[in-house]
Amino acid sequence: MPTLQRNHWLAAAQPRSFTGLMGLYESNYRRFERLVPELDLPFETAESHGADDTLYLRVVERCRYTTTVHLTYWFGEGEARHPDPDLLLRVYQDAQLAEAISCDARSRYVALAGVPQIDEDVLATQWPRNLLLNKWLAYCLAQGHGFGGANRPRQRPQKA
Repeated sequence: MPTLQRNHWLAAAQPRSFTGLMGLYESNYRRFERLVPELDLPFETAESHGADDTLYLRVVERCRYTTTVHLTYWFGEGEARHPDPDLLLRVYQDAQLAEAISCDARSRYVALAGVPQIDEDVLATQWPRNLLLNKWLAYCLAQGHGFGGANRPRQRPQKA
């Protein structure tokens, strides 16, 4: 590959570039797909028990091509109980992308909070939030978390 062409592709995939961000969204999707193999999410809420913790997933919104989910750990007990990290992510089934759209301000990741308008100035805020999602999904997978098959929540029988 000629040097000029190789440098073009390297520059396009640099962190905090639009192309790099789209690559990060694709990686987020692939990791989320491993965590939740049934991307149609045939449940509203689910828990996954890993090595040392419980991961909670709640479907927030279902649309034709996207699903928005809340993904978090809960720490503490009683009134001290808090989510951390507390991420809202949107899964684009048609484009096969997953984007962290917010990180709750109560989280210790307060610098990543909020849902910004999408424009060129946003790359600086979208990048760290989605890098956090990417690394956290990898951590959850390494801890043995998953929401597919045997881990799928079962409906409780309705009382008559």
